[in-house]
This record gives sequence, structure tokens and C-alpha cells, in this order.
Amino acid sequence: MPSAKRVLLVDDDEMLRSSLAEQFSLNGYQPVEAANCAEGRAKAQDGLYEFIVLDVGLPDGDGRALCGELRERGISCPMVMLTASDSDDATIEGLRAGANDYITKPFRFNVLMARLEAHLRSHQTSEEAIYKIGPYTFRPSAKILLEGIKRVRLTEKETNILKFLQRSGDTVSREVLLHEVWGYNPAVTTHTLETHIYRLRQKIEKDPSRAEILVTETGGYRLIA
Repeated sequence: MPSAKRVLLVDDDEMLRSSLAEQFSLNGYQPVEAANCAEGRAKAQDGLYEFIVLDVGLPDGDGRALCGELRERGISCPMVMLTASDSDDATIEGLRAGANDYITKPFRFNVLMARLEAHLRSHQTSEEAIYKIGPYTFRPSAKILLEGIKRVRLTEKETNILKFLQRSGDTVSREVLLHEVWGYNPAVTTHTLETHIYRLRQKIEKDPSRAEILVTETGGYRLIA
């Protein structure tokens, strides 16, 4: 099974937070919960998230200030603010702090999810997108994998292979991967893909003969997060 993608929920309303966590779980995400700014600040640094949902009114501070702080720390994933007020001034303040969107309570979960997915699509094609692959932080725009001070440089095709596998989150057939990375090119065969997979494993696996990150499964390849 593909690894669930993590989302951070920062809200002091335990009932709402639990309800959102349940809904995100049903949609294939792994929710991480925080009840205040301090918890949210600490958990935000604990790895990468697909997106962050922040309440404006938190018991130990303002969610908008926390949003701005997280942006200053280099967290680039989409952030959506939840608020009980539909004031234009409050919305402008939140957006200026770095939020991607503002949603007024009460709201329907499918509306929240639709907005988050729209921001995710935009983020994934931006220069700021970063992902977690095994022990590495993957920066597609820079064509590098980072592990501490270690930097693994990637070719364009290697970057596109990893990017497509990461976004898929599941096993991808050789034929689909060939089409997505090379397009419709009759001169490119599965041997070309297998050669690139071999070279990638030489770069990223501790033991390329026993892959633990870029694995072969029946019919194709999959990334283990």
C-alpha cells in the first residue's frame, strides 16, 4: 500500500479537529493534530506535509502570526486558515502572512478539500515544491535530493521519474512511466526506462541490488516514502 501523505491540523476545537482528521484519513491522508500554536510550531518542523490547516484563534496566539512564522522558516506547502469571522481585514491580514486561502466556519468538508486540492495542484508545479522520498528531501526545481549535508544531483529524466512516482503514490506501470517521462516516442523502449531506474538506484539506494526506496513491483515501480 502507498504511504499516506501527512497533513497538519492546528485547531483548539477538539471536536472539529477530530472530525477533520477522520475525513482526511478517509481521503488517503495521515493527519497530525495540534491544539495550539506551541504544538503546531513544534510539529510543523517534524518532517514534510502536503498542506497545513490553521485556525486563526488559538489559545496561546494568533494562527496568522504562526502562519507567517512557518513561512519564514521555509515551510512552503499550502496553508489554509479557518476563521469564525468573514471580515475582509482579517482575510487580508491572513493572506499577507502567507496563507493560501481563508475559509469561514461553518464549512462543508468537500469545499475545504476542493480548495486544498486546487492549491496542491498549483504548488506541485511551482518552483517551491519539496517532497520527502525515503531519507531525502526532494527539490524537483533544483534537480537534487538532500540528506543532511549530502546532495544527490539528478538529471532531467531522473527528476521527472521521481516526481511522477511521488505524485502517484502507488505502483506505476512501465508503459505509463515511459509515456509520462518521454512522451509518445517510438524510439524509446522499456530498456531505456530500466537503464534510468538502474542509475537512479546507484545514486539513492544504500544497496542498489536490494532497493528499499525505488522498488520494483509486479508490472512497474513504486517509491517507498
